[in-house]
Amino acid sequence: MSELINNREVDVPEQTRRQAMLREIIKELHAGKSVEEVKARFAEAVGDVTVAEISAMEHSLMTEEGIPVEEVQRLCSVHTAIFKGSIEAIHRSSTPEEQPGHPVHTFKLENREIERLVNFRLELHADKFQKNASEEIIFKLLEDLSLLLDLDKHYSRKENLVFPYLEKYGIYGPTKVMWGVDDNIRNMIKGAKTLLSNYQGEQAEINDALALIITEVNEMIFKEENILLPMALDKLTEDEWVKIARESDEIGFCLTAPEQEWIPVRVAEPEGATSGDQKEESEETEAAPQGFIRFETGLLSMQQLEAVMNHLPVDLTFIDENDVVRYFSHGKERIFARTKAVIGRTVQNCHPPQSVHVVEKLLEDFKAGRKDAEDFWIAMKDKFIYIRYFAVRDEAGRYMGTLEFTQNIAPIRALEGQKRILSD
Repeated sequence: MSELINNREVDVPEQTRRQAMLREIIKELHAGKSVEEVKARFAEAVGDVTVAEISAMEHSLMTEEGIPVEEVQRLCSVHTAIFKGSIEAIHRSSTPEEQPGHPVHTFKLENREIERLVNFRLELHADKFQKNASEEIIFKLLEDLSLLLDLDKHYSRKENLVFPYLEKYGIYGPTKVMWGVDDNIRNMIKGAKTLLSNYQGEQAEINDALALIITEVNEMIFKEENILLPMALDKLTEDEWVKIARESDEIGFCLTAPEQEWIPVRVAEPEGATSGDQKEESEETEAAPQGFIRFETGLLSMQQLEAVMNHLPVDLTFIDENDVVRYFSHGKERIFARTKAVIGRTVQNCHPPQSVHVVEKLLEDFKAGRKDAEDFWIAMKDKFIYIRYFAVRDEAGRYMGTLEFTQNIAPIRALEGQKRILSD
């Protein structure tokens, strides 16, 4: 945990004391004390707290104190109220993250649009709804919430691009907590839309739901800009930010888009030297298999094999025997977003905390030989998604990994009659 604390600014005994006090304050909140009861003690005893200390505290609450991820999520909004006035100011000069196209610049650009939507438009319509729940106002609120659901792209980029890199630096606690809160916000928005779409006079319930959405969305913006993004800027390299920027298009943007592509200004290399990105791409090219791959039933070139996999009308993802994501197909229209950042990441960290236990139970059954396959299906807008998991075994029956097979079968379910191969 010490790697998350700035040893240059605070000596080790002081770090230990502050961490202990932070844990005690959060545990008091956990035990039922109000924010006001602990706020004065926090300000008097702890003073300024760094972003790294907040991160380390959340991590230790789960790993050392044994408080479940879900409980830390519940406390997250409460302790943010305490920390909001005491997080150290982070002063930066004109740096890459302030340049249009940098992922951090884009996250903040989107946050300004989200703020305008929730703090002006949604709040205005919520106030009008509270006074008069007319059909016109209900329609406007539904429009607002539909627009707000676009933040799913903002959250997905954070979860699928930024979180994997933080985890490579050993930072797990804040990512798990934030992903859980993201999901809660998504669910709150969908729940409010459902109530409004089928309005039966639940005015007070909808008022409470809208107020909570506005609060939670604003709190998440604060946590991103004062905790997550500064932490990521402190840990991630420029090359890692370049990769995030390049892959962001795969998921999409929320309410706005980058003004331009971010191309960092590289320090001039001596003649013949290779930049970080060029070196990495060169190494990947040299390491890539050449020629053909011989299968039991034929022979394919690498180019042919990749083209075949990417032309299948399904999404494929493979994790190895150690639960590490090793491959996913890359067709034109994926059902669920995948980015190259997930390669090398454990599958447990690719799922929200609330569903990890389902994933682990399935893998346990596959490894133990109790199951060879498992199917799930969900309706999603105009799609009907069929998700299949297969235990991959060698000829001796040894477990090699799991294949995820995802397909939109809505067009198949709609088929009627017959169409023969010779039909026009």
